[in-house]
Amino acid sequence: MSRLLFVTGTGTEVGKTAVTAALAALAVRSGRSVAVLKPGQTGMAPGEAGDAQEVARLAGPAVTLRELARYPEPLAPDRAALRSGLPFLTLDQVLDCVTGLTAGHDLTLVEGAGGLLVRYDRDGLTLADMARALDADVLTVVNAGLGTLNSTALNAEALRARGLRSAGIVIGSWPAEPDLAMRCNLADLPLDAGAPLLGALPAGVTADPSGFADRAAAALAPALGGHWDADEFARTWAA
Repeated sequence: MSRLLFVTGTGTEVGKTAVTAALAALAVRSGRSVAVLKPGQTGMAPGEAGDAQEVARLAGPAVTLRELARYPEPLAPDRAALRSGLPFLTLDQVLDCVTGLTAGHDLTLVEGAGGLLVRYDRDGLTLADMARALDADVLTVVNAGLGTLNSTALNAEALRARGLRSAGIVIGSWPAEPDLAMRCNLADLPLDAGAPLLGALPAGVTADPSGFADRAAAALAPALGGHWDADEFARTWAA
């Protein structure tokens, strides 16, 4: 895993925070210093625990947390900023924060809001712009079920169009009883992503922080610090 990794998703509620926490937990367990940045948090009032705090709950207090902008309504960051009257997040804020975090940590994870092209301001600042400015790899969290192939392919096309490197994809929530589409998607998702499938977090993995690092290791591939085997997983759930 590189020293700087952006975590995005093919949409909201796909498991980005769970995957970010899993990456952080495994890095901490291996002895690495870890920082997590949430550039823009929406849908949270001041003082409420946001996504960064959820990462710390699961990965432990050793993780350095940063959040640059927070808006109370659960909307895209640019619209949430407009409605709240609070200032937009700026690219310079992100660059300055990430530069400081990477200088002092072995691994810095940047978790986006929504997907790769969600706007953070009225000029169209996106997570893709942030990753490109920092020459960072991008890990995409995807859904398991029907419809995920199209959204995964569109995300991959957006990455390629912007000259961004894909670190791979991870299924954010794998159910105990996957349906036919989910099982078939294990073979098809890497084709549409143009990148390897590097893990599948079991549904409910974040319910209990005790033993979270062990569950993360079993659900993520060696490239991400775990021991999950994509071929073995595909054989287990062969359609």
